[in-house]
Amino acid sequence: MAIKLIMLVVFFGVMVGVGFYSRRHAADVNGFVLGGRSVGPWLTAFAYGTSYFSAVIFVGYAGQFGWRFGLASTWIGLGNCIIGSLMAWVILGRRTRLMTQQLSSATMPDFFEKRFGSRALKIAASAIIFVFLIPYTASLYNGLSRLFGMAFHIDYTLCIIIMAVLTGIYVIAGGYMATAINDFIQGLIMLVGIVAVIAAVLNQNGGFMQAYTDLARVEDASVSTMPGVFASFFGPDPFGLLCVVVLTSLGTWGLPQMVQKFYAIKSENAISKGTIISTVFALVVAGGCYFLGGFGRLFSDKIDVAANGYDSIVPTMLEGLSPFLLAVVVILVLSASMSTLSSLVLASSSTLTLDFLKDNIIKDMDEKKQVLTMRLLIVVFILISVIIAIVQYSTTVNFIAQLMGVSWGALAGAFLAPFLYGLYIKRTSRAAVWVSFIFGAGIMTLNLFFRSSFPALLQSPINCGAFAMVVGLVIVPLVSLFTPAPDKALVDNAFSVYDRKVVTVARDTLGEPEA
Repeated sequence: MAIKLIMLVVFFGVMVGVGFYSRRHAADVNGFVLGGRSVGPWLTAFAYGTSYFSAVIFVGYAGQFGWRFGLASTWIGLGNCIIGSLMAWVILGRRTRLMTQQLSSATMPDFFEKRFGSRALKIAASAIIFVFLIPYTASLYNGLSRLFGMAFHIDYTLCIIIMAVLTGIYVIAGGYMATAINDFIQGLIMLVGIVAVIAAVLNQNGGFMQAYTDLARVEDASVSTMPGVFASFFGPDPFGLLCVVVLTSLGTWGLPQMVQKFYAIKSENAISKGTIISTVFALVVAGGCYFLGGFGRLFSDKIDVAANGYDSIVPTMLEGLSPFLLAVVVILVLSASMSTLSSLVLASSSTLTLDFLKDNIIKDMDEKKQVLTMRLLIVVFILISVIIAIVQYSTTVNFIAQLMGVSWGALAGAFLAPFLYGLYIKRTSRAAVWVSFIFGAGIMTLNLFFRSSFPALLQSPINCGAFAMVVGLVIVPLVSLFTPAPDKALVDNAFSVYDRKVVTVARDTLGEPEA
C-alpha cells in the first residue's frame, strides 16, 4: 500500500507541477488553446495518442470486444493504428495546420464558419459538441471504480473528485501546453504499463502459446458453434468487428478534440516525425489493449458478465498481479483518463467561449476575458462530468450511459465528411455541411430514443455510428453537386495557402528543374 500511495503522490505532484510551469504559455487565447502553434512532434503525437485512448478503451472496450470477438479484437487496435493514427496524420495533418492558420481558426466550429462563410454553422457545430462531448467526458471515469476498489479500497466518488480536481488544476493553469506535456508523461506510463501488464497476464496463463491454445478450446454455443472461434483470424462476428474498427478508427477524423491537435503543430518536420511517433504509440497501446482483452474468456470462471457487465472483465484479469504492477495499472488507467479528460474539457471550453459566447452573447471580449471565461468553463464542464458520473454510478439511470455510447458516432458522423472535404474540395457547399450535421447528429439521437424501430443491423450504436460516418462521406459530395457553390473569393482565400511557394533543402525534395 505504501508503494502504491507514493507512486500516486509523485504522479499527481508531477501533473500539477507541469501545469504551473506552463502558465507562461497560457497568457493569451492562442497560447491557452493552441500552445502558440509551436508544439513539437513528440508532444503533439503523444497528445493525439493519449486523447485517443482513454480508460474507456483499456477497461471497457478491451474487455467488451475481447469477450465478443476473442483474439480477433486485435484488429481494432491495428485499425486504430493505421486508419486512426497513420492515415489521419498523413491526410489531415498538414492541410489542417495550413488552412486553420490561414483562416485564423482555433476550433472546429470556427473553421466551419470561416471556410463556408456561415456563423450559423459555427453555432450549430458548437451546440453538437456541447451536447455530445460532455456525456463522453463523464464516461472517462468508468472503470476506475473497480480498479481503485481493488487496489486501494477507496470510494469511487472520492476517486472521481480527486482525479477531476487535479486535472482541472493543471489545465486551468497551463492550458494546451500543460496538457501536451502531461500527455507526453502519461503516454510514456501507458506504453510501459501496457507492455508490462500483457507480459504478466500471459505469464499467469503459461505464456503466449499456452494461453492461445487454451483460448482455442473455449466454446460458447450462444455465440458460435465453430471450434476455436475465439482464437480465429476474424472471430465469431466479422461484420460487427468491421463496424467497431470503422467507428473507433475513422471516427477520430471528425472528433474536435483530436483534430485540434493538428492546429498546434510547429513545423513540417514535426508533422513527419509526429506521424511515425503517433502510429507506433497507437500500435503499442491500442494493439496491446485489445490483444490483452482478447484473452478475457480465459477468466470466464471468475467473471459474471450478465451480473457485473463488461467493465468487470479487465479488472478481474488483473487481480492476480503483484502489488507493484497493480499500482502501475492504476496509474496507467489514471493517465489514460486524465489525458483524455483534459483534452475534452479544453476543447469544450474553447468551443463554447470562442464560437458561442464571443460576439453572440458577449459582444466585447478581449483576450483576457476570453482566457478567463475558458478557465471558468473548464471548472463548469469538469463539475458537470463529475455529477453525471456519480449519478450514473449511484443510481440505475441508464439514459446517460446510452448517450455516452452514441456521442462518438454523432460527433464523427456530423463533422468528419464536411471537415475532410472542406480541406480538399473547393466545391463543397454550405448546404452539404448542414445536411451532414443534421444527418449525423440526427440519426444517432433517433438511435438513442427509438432504437427498436431501426433495422436489426443498425440497432447497435456502434453499427449506427459507423453507418453515419460512411453515409456522410457519400452525401456531402452528392449534395454539393446540386446546391449553390460557395463564395469563390472565400474559397480561393482558404485554398491559396496550399499554393504558397516555400524554400526547402535538397533532402526534402529532388530539386529537379521544371519541364
